[in-house]
Amino acid sequence: MTPVRRRDLVVLAGGLAVASWLLVRSFYGSMPALDWWLPLPLGVLAVGEALGARTLRARLAALREARSPKRQEPPPQQPAPALVRPVEPLLVARLAVLAQASAYVGAIFTGIWAGVLAHVGPALGRLQAATGDSVTAVLGVLCAAGLVAAALWLESVCRVPPEDQDPTDGARA
Repeated sequence: MTPVRRRDLVVLAGGLAVASWLLVRSFYGSMPALDWWLPLPLGVLAVGEALGARTLRARLAALREARSPKRQEPPPQQPAPALVRPVEPLLVARLAVLAQASAYVGAIFTGIWAGVLAHVGPALGRLQAATGDSVTAVLGVLCAAGLVAAALWLESVCRVPPEDQDPTDGARA
């Protein structure tokens, strides 16, 4: 699996920002009001992925430390550390796929909410509905960008660290 390219996310968000700006500009008068809670599921997902990334990083670090040959014995006055729960490799693979999908979804919604904000932001003084819609759009951009950041962090936590030695040592073609 290859990591998500940041350039692809930026291009996706930029293209959808332009497209949603054009659509909102054309149909803003016939659109229903945007409720402030619409982007909150993206924020909840971002918080969940960030907490998952933090937990997985801590578990993987404890597992690597337990397997390390340079492990030092604890001083006699401290109790021995508890056994480290192993991390299922399939779980890490599934989390990596979730992180990649969430990064793309976050980029899509960042572009959409940015396009909405690009239209309603300048209309704050002219349109009464633009005030509530701009608050929703700002929340949408923040929640979606948070989802992208949390997804990229989770993806980086799921990466396999490089080996200390060359894995092809001893194998000659």
